[in-house]
Amino acid sequence: MILLSDPVISRMPIEESGEVLIDLRTVQALRLDPRMADTGAAYSHLRVSVVDRLVTAQTLLPPGLYFLIIEGFRPVELQARYFDDHVARLRIVHPGQDPAWYRQRASRYISPPEVAPHVAGAAVDLTLCDTDGNELWLGTEVNDTDTEACHTDSVAIPAEARRHRRVLSEALTAVGLVNYPTEWWHWSYGDRYWSCVTGASAARYGPTALPTS
Repeated sequence: MILLSDPVISRMPIEESGEVLIDLRTVQALRLDPRMADTGAAYSHLRVSVVDRLVTAQTLLPPGLYFLIIEGFRPVELQARYFDDHVARLRIVHPGQDPAWYRQRASRYISPPEVAPHVAGAAVDLTLCDTDGNELWLGTEVNDTDTEACHTDSVAIPAEARRHRRVLSEALTAVGLVNYPTEWWHWSYGDRYWSCVTGASAARYGPTALPTS
């Protein structure tokens, strides 16, 4: 498994496409959960091609199932805060390690900000819901990284949760998104991690910012 802290990720070139960020609150075909709204408006934004792929992938889900999108774009300042906070927790639990160890260990669940897919508007955290908006159980809560049950291929979850993860994975993989294997809910397209995993010559998206108007 390649972690986001691996130098191979930061060495991937970026050929910025210039695609804008789209506000998912204006995309009626997709369902957006408001739980991250208190972090600001960024959570509801994604690059155009990522949105298009999500809309297509949703048509591949079994009848009565839908994506429930939790978070998309994340400003670099917020990503840096998340990463630094995680490193600080690791220093308490695992004192005495060198900086490289903490960086690698933290990147299992929080990306270093300079290569983070969310910072590029290329990553989406999502799950599944039914017609009434009720979340399906996929083995852990979204963003619950307390146990390795959050790893996409974990067998330490009920069979029904594994089936739900398989449904999610098959639809998103079919449209070209890639998963970060330690987080079943994290999928991306066009970022440096995507380019490394798929063998693309370059990433399509680098760090970006919300539209100013």
